[in-house]
Amino acid sequence: MNQTRPLLLFALMIVGYFLWMQWQQDYAPHPAPGAAVVTATSNAPVIATTASNAAVPSARTDTAVPAAAASAAAMVDAARAQPIPAQTASSQRVTVDTDLLHLVIDTAGASIVRAELKAYPDALKSKTPVQLFSDAAADFYVAQTGLVSHAAAAPNHTSVFTVSADQFSLAAGQNSLQVDFRWRDPSGIEVLKRYTLTRGSYVVKLEQTLTNQSATRWTGNAYHQLQRVIPPAPPKHLLSFSDPSQYSFFGAGWYSNKDKFQKLKFDKFESEPINAEVSDGWLAMLQHYFFAAWIPPQGQTDHFSTAVIQNAGQAPRFLIRDTAPSFSVEPGASGSSHAELFIGPKLPNVLKSVAPHFDLAVDYGMLTVLSEPLHWVLAKLHALVGNWGVAIILLLLIIKALFFKLSEAQYRSMAKMRKLQPRIQALKERFGDDKAKMQQAMMELYKKEKANPAAGCLPMLVQIPVFFALYYMLMQSVELRQAPFFGWIQDLSAPDPYFILPIINGLVMLGAQFLTPTTGMDPTQAKIMKFMPVVFSVMFALFPAGLVLYYCTNGLTGLLQQWVILRRFEQAEAAKT
Repeated sequence: MNQTRPLLLFALMIVGYFLWMQWQQDYAPHPAPGAAVVTATSNAPVIATTASNAAVPSARTDTAVPAAAASAAAMVDAARAQPIPAQTASSQRVTVDTDLLHLVIDTAGASIVRAELKAYPDALKSKTPVQLFSDAAADFYVAQTGLVSHAAAAPNHTSVFTVSADQFSLAAGQNSLQVDFRWRDPSGIEVLKRYTLTRGSYVVKLEQTLTNQSATRWTGNAYHQLQRVIPPAPPKHLLSFSDPSQYSFFGAGWYSNKDKFQKLKFDKFESEPINAEVSDGWLAMLQHYFFAAWIPPQGQTDHFSTAVIQNAGQAPRFLIRDTAPSFSVEPGASGSSHAELFIGPKLPNVLKSVAPHFDLAVDYGMLTVLSEPLHWVLAKLHALVGNWGVAIILLLLIIKALFFKLSEAQYRSMAKMRKLQPRIQALKERFGDDKAKMQQAMMELYKKEKANPAAGCLPMLVQIPVFFALYYMLMQSVELRQAPFFGWIQDLSAPDPYFILPIINGLVMLGAQFLTPTTGMDPTQAKIMKFMPVVFSVMFALFPAGLVLYYCTNGLTGLLQQWVILRRFEQAEAAKT
């Protein structure tokens, strides 16, 4: 096999892969508005969809009930649900600031309706931070919580709370901040909803404490949910082909000890709803670089569920909910429910410290087994040198060292093929169009000279999965977002603005072609190979600069290694004569 064929195969695989991803982006089925959806199961809360913004569950039944009876109860609960506006005239907005987060909390349900990540500008050199939560109709995405009970008063995420101030801020020298919201019912039920935020953390702790001043026992559940719409797609342009955000997973994700990490695209919410009892798990809304997730206490078994909420004339809203186990509070006593809300970037080292297996939210796909160790090494190298571009180069050198023996075998095989070129050309002239005799004579020549043309294929094929694993790793690494290298490259996650790296890579490919034997290649293949540097340069002009930096450095080091081995081989052959 000629050494150029693996390169052609590699190019076709890359082009085919990105064409498939673009087809998925353009033609895959997307959710469409339809009739109202009501999710009801024997042990799950019921979601009553109405023309309002309400999506209030019923209290959970922790003991098993017959399926038919549960279905009837679900219909009764849905019929009793009343339309309640998400923000009433008496509600107000409260702002909460830490060193990392800016939150806006609506006293209607004490719901977090806006969240900004202060450490991450929404664009390069912008002073506007990334906004994850929003209550705007086009980008609706909020975190909601509440309590529900079958027979007693309970504040859900539409009930209006009171608060002592409209601004809270983490002061200098202060490590934590508490924001309290209060609700009281004439029956004597009081609820304190407390958010606790900590300096240097993206985790918001929630405690819902119910004090029972009534004459009867209170029994119910706490619930926590994320609700969002699919935001409008950004306008498409030439660079959309390689925009990582176009191909990153966008939908719900959750983890359980039983089923491990699972994902659910928005267009599967109706056909494949979540309805599961989960221990030591978490649930999230995932997107490129950033996400939000509810994390129940460890050791607790919660119910995870999903639903699609349809409001006439509005985009469908997708909901993922955690319903905690039932708890009871005797008259004169208090009881609490706890959970944590993560609002932040996909930083593996940070996520590992938040909850077990929480770092799985950084989804590398089917090549996770390669991408995870590559990211770990890259992070260690960055800690050493302080520059992500330099860390990528050092990672490449480590990979080159690991594949050194394979590459050496490849280049030695190429050197032998260069030596045999005149004799192979002579065989072609001798046998003319008799391809059978030509192939037989070439095989005898290879056997006599101990040359194996297929030896150059293996190193290329082995490195293909490494290339794709690295692509996924760089695509998902928020650390590279707006991370500068040197000079003109100020964002390793964006294409090279002046196409310098793709041009250098094209020149490197030309150099490699000059050193690669072409004897035995058919004319069509030879013409294709001449265009390969141009094809790769154009393709890499659309890739993130970090990936092109890796591949360009890989080409330069490979070219140098190839030249050195060829020189040594030629000197050794000359010494024999």
